Amino acid sequence: MITVIDKASSEALQPLKKTKTPDSDRKNWYNSKNHPRTWLILSVFFGQIFLFLIARSLPTSVYHRRRHFPAPSTPAVAVVDPQCTATVFVYDLPPVFNSELLQKCSELDPWGSRCEAFSNDGFGRKATGLKGIVPENLAHAWYWTDQFASEIIYHNRILNYKCRTLEPESATAFYIPFYAGLAVGKYLWKNYTAEDRDRHCHMMLKWVQTQPYWYRSNGSDHFITMGRISWDFRRSKDEDWGSSCIYSPGMRNVTRLLIERNPWDYFDVGVPYPTGFHPSTASDVVTWQEFVSTRRRSRLYCFAGATRVSIKNDFRGVLLSQCYSDSQSGSCRVVDCGGSKCLNGSSAILETFLDSDFCLQPRGDSFTRRSVFDCMVAGSIPVFFWKRTAYYQYDWFLPGEPGSYSVFIDRNAVTNGTSIRGELEKISREEVRRMREKVIEYIPNLVYAKPSEGLVGIKDAFDVAVDGVLRRIKEQQGGYNLQVENSRKGSS
Repeated sequence: MITVIDKASSEALQPLKKTKTPDSDRKNWYNSKNHPRTWLILSVFFGQIFLFLIARSLPTSVYHRRRHFPAPSTPAVAVVDPQCTATVFVYDLPPVFNSELLQKCSELDPWGSRCEAFSNDGFGRKATGLKGIVPENLAHAWYWTDQFASEIIYHNRILNYKCRTLEPESATAFYIPFYAGLAVGKYLWKNYTAEDRDRHCHMMLKWVQTQPYWYRSNGSDHFITMGRISWDFRRSKDEDWGSSCIYSPGMRNVTRLLIERNPWDYFDVGVPYPTGFHPSTASDVVTWQEFVSTRRRSRLYCFAGATRVSIKNDFRGVLLSQCYSDSQSGSCRVVDCGGSKCLNGSSAILETFLDSDFCLQPRGDSFTRRSVFDCMVAGSIPVFFWKRTAYYQYDWFLPGEPGSYSVFIDRNAVTNGTSIRGELEKISREEVRRMREKVIEYIPNLVYAKPSEGLVGIKDAFDVAVDGVLRRIKEQQGGYNLQVENSRKGSS
């Protein structure tokens, strides 16, 4: 740095050395500049100008890369926990499939930069405005996390996973750290071609299929996180929405972790949307559970959402109408999310869920919505109107009995005049207490911990997801080995 400054300063002063003038004042100034103190001041001054101009010339993407996106941290040597009965090998994909996408964060969305949203290892910017809403000693655990950040979160976690191995020969499963959602995101709108939307996925599959371990089971022992809903990767015709990644040759047998699954595809696994709560320790989790358990809730129910003007007879409008009507008596609290006011969470939404016994959860733009998990993390009991919003989605993460933690009300009945307030008031206070306890019990399954190594003594959503994948792959391998053994016996 000193060398750069001195060089810049001497070059800046060079024209003064060559200037010849009879003016005595200028001669005196020229002579005075040879004084060491003058030289030092000028060096610092021109050096700062030089560095300032260089900094301004840096591209935006470079700035964000340096500020937000260090390479995912990974231990120099992966030491497998001796308690692991299955292990994962993580492919070292070319950067074009993950880190370079993050470095170009300002280009991922046609409407604005995504750099802040995907900073802090995918957790986004630190949450603000929560004073008096969450306990002061848990404020550090809250972020405004983007709902499409799971690819980054899973990648950072799996590099430090206790059952990760660096020896592919002994691996039970293989993880593909491709940011499929980030890769397709910018091409979902405007006049991009089907080829544009498929390019990264096809390149990734071509690379993976050159790896020797792919053919061990034709990809059935491989898994990937795809950070959007399944339907964004299921384009059947060129003119339709999304990419055709899931339908591409090679993806058929790969297990896919998605925030919304296709219930009829065995290889789709629904995982929780990222919420804003990312505990650093097991103590953070317990403290939060105690906080939401003892919270005094002043509203019977609430709704955070907005109508879809483009949808005729939008069901959300019916819910808003009832909630606004019941707000007069204090039974319901509304957070109108028109525009982008509720994008990726807000203090108003969190406070509303904390203050309500129940939270209404209609389908979102697709069958699921992130709000389900924001609601449950706050200890509020979800009210569903479509079974596909949760019951057919997150089997590994939610209680097996839907009625133990949620309420289901037929949406057609509501449209025809059934009172939501009336239905909820039929539930006894004792039953409400039991349901809330079940919701709070399952909070660890719904959150992604902050430490890249996970939490000690508590499994979070990442642990539940990867444990489930490994269990499934081991079962498949066991069945395959049994088939081979029986085949050999039959031929002998």
